[in-house]
Amino acid sequence: MSGRRALRAVLVDLSGTLHIEDTAVAGAQEALSRLRQAAVAVRFVTNTTKECKRNLLERLRRLNFDLQEEEIFTSLSAARRLVEQNHQRPLLLVEDSALEDFAGLDTSNPNAVVVGLAPQHFNYQTLNTAFRLVLEGAPLVAVHKARYYQRGDGLALGPGPFVTALEYASGRSAVVVGKPQETFFTQVLSELGCSPGEAVMIGDDARDDVGGAQNAGMRGILVRTGKYRVGDESKISPGPYLTCDSFPDAVDHLLKDLL
Repeated sequence: MSGRRALRAVLVDLSGTLHIEDTAVAGAQEALSRLRQAAVAVRFVTNTTKECKRNLLERLRRLNFDLQEEEIFTSLSAARRLVEQNHQRPLLLVEDSALEDFAGLDTSNPNAVVVGLAPQHFNYQTLNTAFRLVLEGAPLVAVHKARYYQRGDGLALGPGPFVTALEYASGRSAVVVGKPQETFFTQVLSELGCSPGEAVMIGDDARDDVGGAQNAGMRGILVRTGKYRVGDESKISPGPYLTCDSFPDAVDHLLKDLL
């Protein structure tokens, strides 16, 4: 019974776990509603960088997900927080639809480089500009370093390969702010006032969602939707606390065995 009382927070990934672009994972809305009826805090943690938090919230609400903006913690907000703390003027390599989350920042005469998912801006000229800044000493901030993500038409390159290219060319290492960084998870949990041992993470990325959460002291549940591929469980050590077919199955386990 002590295990049942211990769970106080559930962190849920978005893209690939609750939805893929404009299509919801089957049964995910109803499963979220059931989870909310339990005595547990629910927060949504995402590395999505191709759109601002407001657009992401609108997309999810169109898919009939019940959530509030303050429940969403994004790697974009973590990147902004870091840049503001260091009083930097960033060159922003993010999609235009994500720029809203950096509104008000001074980006003139950049002295830092922030890289997110920016398919429309990952061209030679822009990457070379970023390379020269980093080579001259500008900090390189990776919103995250995901290798790939799931789109409606299949897997697609994430920002990780482009961040790694800049690291390789400049000989400098990026500061990563999103999942799987421990600080990303602990910042969310600190706002909830609970410890990692009292929380579970649900996501489709073995390394960034599950591995990152478990390295932070949480339990991680891997779902076989989104970017998941057979054998992903073996790519992290220790392996996932649990692997489920989908988010609804993960919720079933939580309600039956942990809450």
